[in-house]
Amino acid sequence: MIKAAIFDMDGLLIDSEPIWTEAATEVMQKVNFKLTHDLKLQTTGLSIKLFLEFCYRLQPWNTPDRATLEQEILTIAHKNIIANAKAMPGAIDLIKNLHAEKIKLAVASASHMELIEAVLRRLEIIDYFDTWHSGELEEHTKPHPAVYISTAAKLGIPVYECIAFEDSFTGLRSAHAAKMITICVPNPEVYDDPKFDLAHYKLRSLEEFDILAVGV
Repeated sequence: MIKAAIFDMDGLLIDSEPIWTEAATEVMQKVNFKLTHDLKLQTTGLSIKLFLEFCYRLQPWNTPDRATLEQEILTIAHKNIIANAKAMPGAIDLIKNLHAEKIKLAVASASHMELIEAVLRRLEIIDYFDTWHSGELEEHTKPHPAVYISTAAKLGIPVYECIAFEDSFTGLRSAHAAKMITICVPNPEVYDDPKFDLAHYKLRSLEEFDILAVGV
C-alpha cells in the first residue's frame, strides 16, 4: 500500500527548466562557455554545483571561480522562477487528488529549501505538503538516493511505501536507488530514450497518472 508521494520540483511540478537554462546560458558567457541544446539535455536534473563541475571538465576556466558562477546562476534563476514559473499540466489536480486519498506529500529537489517553499507558496499548494527537502542539505545530491531516503524519513514512511515522481534521468536514478516506486515524465524530446525504461511507470504528462494503477 502506498502511503506517500514524493515529487521532484523543477521540470516536474513547475515549468522551470527553461528558466534555469536561460540563467546558466547568461552566466556561462563570462567564461566563454556555450551551453548547447545537447548539453542542456545531458545536464537536466543536476544541481548547479554538479552542472558546473560537468562543464568545467569539458572546458576548464580560471575566473570567475565555480562558487561565484553558482551564486550568480542561483540568484537569476530564483528571481525568475518565483516571479514567473507555472505549474506543469496536471500537477495541481494530482496533488489535490492524492491529498484527498490521505497520501502524505513531499518535495525532494536539488533546489534550495527557500526556493522550494517559495514555489509551493506561489502555486498555492504548500498546505497540501507535509514536508520538503533539498539535496543541497545532503553530502551527495541527485543522482545519489540520499535526498529521497531523507525525505521518506522526515515523513516517517518506509521507502518501499513511497512513490516518487521525476522528469529527469538524474532524478529517476536517485529515486530508483532509494528503492521507491518511480513514475517518470520525461521531456518530450527524450521520452523515447530507453534509459527512462528504468522507471516503473513512464508518462507523457502528470495528467495521465492513474492513482489506482500503483496501489494507492
